[in-house]
Amino acid sequence: MIGLTLNYHYMQLPREVIVGKGTLRCAPEVAKRLGLRGKALVIAGSISYDIAGRTICDLLEQSGLEVDVLQIKAITIKDMITIEEKIEVSKPQVLFGVGGGTIIDATKISSGSQNIPFVSVPTTVSHDGIASPLASIKGSDKPYSILVHAPLAIIADTDVIAQAPLRFVISGCGDVISKITAVKDWKLAHLELNEYYGEYAASLALMSSKLVIENAELIVSRKDEGLHVLLEALISCGVAMSIAGSSRPCSGSEHLFSHALDMINSHHAMHGEQCGVGSILTAYLYRANWERIRNTLKQIGAPTTASELGVKDVDVVKALEVAAKIRPERYTILHKLNLDFEACEKTARATGIIT
Repeated sequence: MIGLTLNYHYMQLPREVIVGKGTLRCAPEVAKRLGLRGKALVIAGSISYDIAGRTICDLLEQSGLEVDVLQIKAITIKDMITIEEKIEVSKPQVLFGVGGGTIIDATKISSGSQNIPFVSVPTTVSHDGIASPLASIKGSDKPYSILVHAPLAIIADTDVIAQAPLRFVISGCGDVISKITAVKDWKLAHLELNEYYGEYAASLALMSSKLVIENAELIVSRKDEGLHVLLEALISCGVAMSIAGSSRPCSGSEHLFSHALDMINSHHAMHGEQCGVGSILTAYLYRANWERIRNTLKQIGAPTTASELGVKDVDVVKALEVAAKIRPERYTILHKLNLDFEACEKTARATGIIT
């Protein structure tokens, strides 16, 4: 009909998700079910290649795929150019990102720019990037995320992930727990600015944080059942972002605080650790149950003070003060309250993050 406006919401979700012990060996089966043929390019770091990448290569070759490998160190512009050049020469039909968040983000970006599907093979569980359709870009004056491709499939082997240092697990827990305040910010933006708010995506993110809090002790014991809970929570958060079409259900004022802290002090903690502390601060500003967030983080051994993050008290206060300026379009409690330095300091003291 002429003049008819079609309002639609596009969602891109993984087709296969396999989580558990020894799931790397499922790679050939996944490739067959997804109809992957021709050449695969495996992108990994030097450590993640030794831990899982070499095995993935061998298994894919056994399944009939021709396999090429590229090892990268970071996600700088130079690294991204290297990947693009490799893709141009290799001409793969599918990419496999084997590693932590940096490797998987680099694979995502290349997948999106070259319109090639990719499979996520995480070797750590430090944040929700293993399943999300967004990639974090660093190196400019401000960190930012771009919407790219959700993985075609996710193969998460708990035997592999259990080999990573416990700190990665702790960081992953912090990232999931911080969805409590991210959802509050999203709803605030809906109520005050009429921004789109998706109840289902929000509920999925909140359920993930609830399950991590309830199973915190089991998760940090690194037993298979606990890692299952954390992996499924992180993957669910990625799916929540795919459903929402943005990072809104999983990234709010607490993430802005973490980004601000990165800019103020380069000698910082892990992303999920900082988001956990940010969530304590912003839950306090919402007059929510910030003590439960803090107590859970303490239970899992996550930082809950500036000194435990490895930064100065003043760095925390400054980060809270400038966080809203990083993404002025991303409305949060920090934008609403517009706290000055003194108010930020008072908040940090009240929550015990600074002394």
